[in-house]
Amino acid sequence: MLDEIKINYGHLFEEGLLEEINDIGIIKTVKAGDELIRTGQYLSAMPLLINGVIKVMREDEDGFELMLYFLEKGDTCAMTFSCCTGSAVSEIRAVAETDSTLVMIPVEKMEEWLGKYKSWRSFIFDSYHQRLMEVLATIDNIAFKKMDERLLEYLRNKSKYYNDSEIKVTHQDIAFDLHTSRVVISRLLKQLEKTNRIKLNRNSIRLIDINA
Repeated sequence: MLDEIKINYGHLFEEGLLEEINDIGIIKTVKAGDELIRTGQYLSAMPLLINGVIKVMREDEDGFELMLYFLEKGDTCAMTFSCCTGSAVSEIRAVAETDSTLVMIPVEKMEEWLGKYKSWRSFIFDSYHQRLMEVLATIDNIAFKKMDERLLEYLRNKSKYYNDSEIKVTHQDIAFDLHTSRVVISRLLKQLEKTNRIKLNRNSIRLIDINA
């Protein structure tokens, strides 16, 4: 496991910290669609993503969800850090977008490393900043962009995370992620198909020209 940790975090952490992560970290593998964190859950460990993609969402009282951001390899969800250290329940829901591997760091080590390793402090603060910027970008998208613009950006991001021009996603999945109705998404996707920018297949979408 140490080699994989070094590949993803070696440019961030000093050798001693990398070895500690290897010694005490617990490997967790999840399949696409598996729930890692649920709203209202108490957390005892923070994930470091080794490979895969994790989708982080905010859930309202009626169960409707809004996608906040994606986590990729080399990332962590800083929101879990504040929940672990503050003994607070999670305010987000995290689901594996693809098959993923994580290293779970126990809460007692998370706090200890803040005083022991400068690189860990920097990593946590940088993660907070990056996640905040992503949440602000989501707010900007909702407040200032039309749904067709948000949909195009969503498809571009999906393609990047899957590293493929064909993404496996349903109209309903997109509607949930963008907090709108399936009817709206289906109409916009049909418009994109008519202009030869995408090709709609059963439970997947092939991207042709969505960069403009």
